[in-house]
Amino acid sequence: MRFAFEAGLRVFGENKLQEAMAKCEALTDLPIDWSIVGHLQSNKVKYLARIASEFHALDSLRLAELLDRRLAREGRSLDVYVQVNTSGEQSKFGLHPDALLPFVDQLGQFPHLRPRGLMTLALFSSDRAKVRPCFTLLRRLRDEAVRRVPDITGLSMGMSGDFEDAIAEGATVVRVGQAIFGKRPTPDSFYWPGATGDGA
Repeated sequence: MRFAFEAGLRVFGENKLQEAMAKCEALTDLPIDWSIVGHLQSNKVKYLARIASEFHALDSLRLAELLDRRLAREGRSLDVYVQVNTSGEQSKFGLHPDALLPFVDQLGQFPHLRPRGLMTLALFSSDRAKVRPCFTLLRRLRDEAVRRVPDITGLSMGMSGDFEDAIAEGATVVRVGQAIFGKRPTPDSFYWPGATGDGA
């Protein structure tokens, strides 16, 4: 990660908060922005509120309330992306697409959260014809949401195996750790429950 920083990277994303915390502590001498992109358990909210500059997996009003309350105590605000389950897979977190707009309408009651966009994890498949519709759907949902919350313009979608299609659909944030750092020693399913291993 220090080599990556020297090469010009300044934003580092982690799926697991515990891993981000360990790296944050080890790299306190570097001005790194930490993005947490994985599901967050309510008992970890206080840790995320201390170290993260972005959170890409907001998927419930309860979590929004807990985050807002903790951020107020920390005297901070946080950029957030609302996670939407565009693949329909039960193994994935995120709001159902039909629940997005009612959810977005209520974000104004949390002054310490700054909605910046939507996030999704596409279908785990090597068939691009099945993957791309997940990105298309998120873009359409963003276009609807931005009419209600003008700052919710971002699209956090696409990983090392499918980021080209995500960019073609308008992605503003891609998560390409594997393409930069190589494969992890553990299987994808350890970090992304439900991964089949045939795709990204």
